[in-house]
Order: sequence, then C-alpha cells, then structure tokens
Amino acid sequence: MHSSSKLTRFLVGLALAVTWLSGCDAPSTERPAAGSSPSGQPARGADLQDPPEVVSRNGVLRTTIVVERRKVLVGDRRLWALTYNGRYMPPTLRVQPGDRIELAMENRVGAEWQGVTADTNLHTHGLHVSPRQPADDIFISIKPHTTYHYSYQLPRDIKPGTYWYHSHIDMHSAAQVAGGESGVIIIDGLRKYLPSSLRNITEHVIALKDNQIQVDAIKIHPLSIQAKTNRTVNGQQNPVVHIRPGETQLWRLANIGANIYYKLRLKGSTFHVIAQDGYPVHRIYSADTLIIPAAARYDVLVQGGSAGTAQLETLPFYTGPAGNSFPQANLATVVTGGPSVVRARIPSVFGPLDDLSHAEIADRKTMVYTENKAGTRFFINGKDYDPNRVDFVSRLNTIEEWTIRNDTQEDHSFHVHTNQFQVMSLNGKAVDPAHSWHETVNVLRGQKLVLRIHFTNFTGRTVLHCHLLNHEDMGMMSVLDIVDDRAAQSTDENAGH
Repeated sequence: MHSSSKLTRFLVGLALAVTWLSGCDAPSTERPAAGSSPSGQPARGADLQDPPEVVSRNGVLRTTIVVERRKVLVGDRRLWALTYNGRYMPPTLRVQPGDRIELAMENRVGAEWQGVTADTNLHTHGLHVSPRQPADDIFISIKPHTTYHYSYQLPRDIKPGTYWYHSHIDMHSAAQVAGGESGVIIIDGLRKYLPSSLRNITEHVIALKDNQIQVDAIKIHPLSIQAKTNRTVNGQQNPVVHIRPGETQLWRLANIGANIYYKLRLKGSTFHVIAQDGYPVHRIYSADTLIIPAAARYDVLVQGGSAGTAQLETLPFYTGPAGNSFPQANLATVVTGGPSVVRARIPSVFGPLDDLSHAEIADRKTMVYTENKAGTRFFINGKDYDPNRVDFVSRLNTIEEWTIRNDTQEDHSFHVHTNQFQVMSLNGKAVDPAHSWHETVNVLRGQKLVLRIHFTNFTGRTVLHCHLLNHEDMGMMSVLDIVDDRAAQSTDENAGH
C-alpha cells in the first residue's frame, strides 16, 4: 500500500450516482492521548462551538486574515499549527449573493517550517468569482512580512450554500492545509427554499479538520495519507451536539482537510441533503451515510429522535490496491433531550432545476488520471503539472462535455476552479439531474465520469486537479485558460478599420 499519498472514493450515491469517501484514524500516539478513552477513541468533549463569524454589512465584507505559526488548542492538545487569525478553526466568512469581499491577507509565518515554504496565498474554494487578480488567482505567492489585498465580486445569482477558503500555494498546499490553513465560507440564501416553518431552525457548522501529530506540533511534511490521523469537528475533540426530540436542524458538513475522507453516519438518524458543494438540490434526498472527500460539502437537515445519545462517526473505508484503508472513528456525540417538538415534514422539492442534458455542446475534452508504480508522481493526460503551460482552453459562454477517466488502482477526486459542473453519467449510467451539480467529485479506480460545464461570467487562467492535495502537489493538476473569443474577434475587427 503506497504511503506517499493515497485515497479517494467515488460511490454511486442514493439518488446521486456521485458520492464521497471516507477514512479515519485513531490518535497518532500508540497509547491513548489525553482526553481519550481506553479504546483510543476521544472521550466526550465540551459542547460544540460554531466558529466565530465575520458577516458582510451593506453589501461588503471587510476583513483581515493573518497567517502565522502559533501554538494553539487543537482538539484537546496545544500544538504548533499554521493558523488564521490565531485559531486552528478560523472565522466563518458569511456573505449574501451580490456582495463584495475585501480581504487583506497578512503573512506572518516568517520562515520555512518542516521544509515547507513560508510563502502562501488564498483560494476561495467553489466560489464563482474571477480567477484573475485581485480575486481568486492561485498562481500568486504572498511573501513573508507582506500583505495582499484580495477583492471578490460575487454575482447576484451565485448559488447559496457552504464553501471554504484555504492555501493553494504550488507544491505545498497539502502541508499548509494540513497545518491548519482552512476555514468556512457561507453564502446565505438556502433558507428561502424551505417552508416557513423551517426557516428559523438551529444551524451548525460541522467543519471536519484532521491532523497528524509530531511531538508538540501538527506534522505537515512529509505527509502520509495512511498515517494515524486525529480528527476534529470545528477544531474540537468529540464535541457534544444538542438536539431536542423531533427538532430539525441545519448542519453544514464541510471536509476542509488536505487528504482524508469521511464516511459519515449518525446511527438511528438520516441525512436529508438540501445542497452539495454550494449548489442547492432540486429534490431533497435522504441517506444513512454520506461519503465526503477532501474539499466536498453537504448541507443537510437532521432531525432529533428519541431521547438518548448517539455518535456522529466516520466508518471504515478502502480506496483500492494502490490506495489506503481507514478505520472507524467517533467525531462528535449527539445528545437528544429536553422538551420534544412535533417532527416537521421534510419537503421534497427544494431549489430550481438546472439541467444541461439538452444543451448545445461546443467542445468535448478527455482527462485521464495515471500515476507511477511507486505512487510518488501523479499525472493528468500523462503530464506533470507546469504552471507555465496551458493544458486546456475553453471559451466563455459555451457548454463543454468532459470525460474524466481514472486509469489507476486507487480512487482520485476531480475539482475544477471558477465554475461548477453537472455530472451527466457514471460508467454510462445517467445521473439524476435533480441532484447532480458539484465542483468536487470522486472517480473510482477504473471508472469513467462524464460531466458538463457552462463557462460563464469570468475569463482567465485557472486550474483543475485531484483534491487529494498530496496528489495535486505531486503533479496531478492542469492549467485551464478560459478565453473570450468574441472579445478577441472584436479587437481584431476594430484594428482593421
């Protein structure tokens, strides 16, 4: 089993046909860590704390994110970590469609740590915003002791849901995200699709962050995906989530780690999915388990059952002969108690139906994942990542059909920046358009995925890659250039007069 970087799983979901992966580990020491039970599982912790929020005002969110290496509370231990604003679980950025985000990123890391560059940058994962400076340009490097001023203009029709932000520095994104450089973004608007009786329900961020521990620090380099990994929720160790019998809550499940996958289960309860990867579903579907790969998000409704206690857990998962095998782990303790309420009926229809099934296709592209036998280099169409080479060119205001093929013996995920996409089929089997939109999906070993992308609003160079960040850093990323042929044609015509 290759330890250099393995894991990802693509499952045909209940009503989906594209679902997510899992993996999980015991604490990283051989004996139980502080706060652990004799079995090695974390003992029941404090009540769940939602991350602090920075909220937009009058159409603008202004904030500063300070990146620095600090010793902070991670789970139930104090560890050296890469922090945003002095926290392992940084503020949630909460905005409305059409808002502008003005974000100053100040780099105080100062020096290389564990062989990882002190340069950094920021990617607003999943947001439909410009890939050009000063917005979501992941090709820039913010040097130590400097500040970069990002500015993102959100379209008025951007999809409401859960997104996230993280480092995307070339060759070291896995290390920096594993060290702690990740947080949540929420675009409000999901509640408008709910019946009035459910629009004021309790909401929780359930941010899944994992870490490997080396003495008194989070280990960031070199990273083995198979290594024992400690998992936290909102940076807490096995926190307690309270819910009343019959109560409906909105949980924003977000895997904001570098490499690890989760197969979530809350025994005796069902996840009712209302959005995935920041895209509202047209029809709500229910699942007993959700497989969530690194970078993926699900917004779900959860309802309290009878009084009692249950574990939110991640179940065992295997990603293939060249991949990894991950054991079960408890993540949070859900306590159902207090006065009961009448259980609400979960609606069936939710967001608008967006469907590219009958769209005119401007171009078709094929992308093939391969890797070397040692599992140390990963390729797209036989090529290593090169930021100076354009691998794919797509035209603005067109719809393309892409075939993603995994020719390896392990699972890989597929993520593209700037635009979300509709999954059309898996191994020739059509996917229900009522819940087929994503921007991060998993492709099982030996399988083929067909998707369609509508390139709207923004041009510029961006990337697509496997979101196992170890794999991305080891070559599994390509450059996509979105161009406006009409603008170029207009310029040529004007020059001719």
